[in-house]
Amino acid sequence: MNKSCEKNNWANNIRIPMYVFMVSTILSTIAGNLAVIISIAHFKQLHTPTNYLILSMATVDFLLGCLVMPYSMVRSVENCWYFGEIFCKIHTGTDIMLSTASIFHLSFISVDRYYAVCDPLRYKTRMNIFTVLTMIIISWVLPAIFAFGMIFLELNIKGSESYFYNEVSCIGGCFVFFSETSGIVASMLSFFIPGFIMICIYGKIYIIARRQARSIKDIASQMQFQMDLNGRQHGSRCRERKAAKTLGTIMGVFLFCWSPFFFSTATGPFLNYGIPPIVIDAFVWIGYLNSTFNPIVYAFFYMWFRKALKLILFGKVFQFDSSRTILYYE
Repeated sequence: MNKSCEKNNWANNIRIPMYVFMVSTILSTIAGNLAVIISIAHFKQLHTPTNYLILSMATVDFLLGCLVMPYSMVRSVENCWYFGEIFCKIHTGTDIMLSTASIFHLSFISVDRYYAVCDPLRYKTRMNIFTVLTMIIISWVLPAIFAFGMIFLELNIKGSESYFYNEVSCIGGCFVFFSETSGIVASMLSFFIPGFIMICIYGKIYIIARRQARSIKDIASQMQFQMDLNGRQHGSRCRERKAAKTLGTIMGVFLFCWSPFFFSTATGPFLNYGIPPIVIDAFVWIGYLNSTFNPIVYAFFYMWFRKALKLILFGKVFQFDSSRTILYYE
């Protein structure tokens, strides 16, 4: 027999701060990713394969902020689901799909950066429009098939049906539940495999970037006076530090946001589901923050985006031929 969901006392005490935090997160996610979408779509100079990947990822994160996070906010704060069982499945499937698609885009962007840094002479032939379009299609279609197939076929609870219906399922509830098998599969596909690819690729990029910087330093030591050499050595060290900072930020944000949720998803079923639901819900929102931070990590660091953002905010994108504005010089 189904049970009714009960509201926890802690939710009543901190409801307003929770709404403030979550609404701020949602608005930041929508605004930041919308700014990236408008910038890349409007300015012709930004129509490059790399930016098409960033545009697609920003669209994923924008949809997550619009379609998923508001309903998750109500569920998290009110501790109940008011939108029906069918919409619960649609919401859960969309949540898993968009979160996984965002991570897939991050992985493909790391592949793009690898060829740009490690094989610059053949970069344009390798990362052409067809290749990028294939990456974008994979990043959307594979997560959609996986997410909606798993949720609507109830593969996520397969093997733990009795526990789910007796201990978890309740009237007015909408829980993301995984059995032992589905938890491992979902975590591997959505996080561990893409994360491992990103770590390996960015590690390789950093090693090659350091090697290139040292090669420049060695050439400088043979051709320049000692005074100029000191300046170039300083520049080399600066490039290495900048590369380390950028790559560290990319991986740090990704791992910080998604590690808690996917580690709990993979290990929770083996711990007899001992992790409290409130903790799982908090991990979900930490994961959402990755979509909030993506525009900052992948666009706000670039001068062209800051210039494009100023043009958007001051309404200059509505001027004639504004799409041909030069945002940077190659």
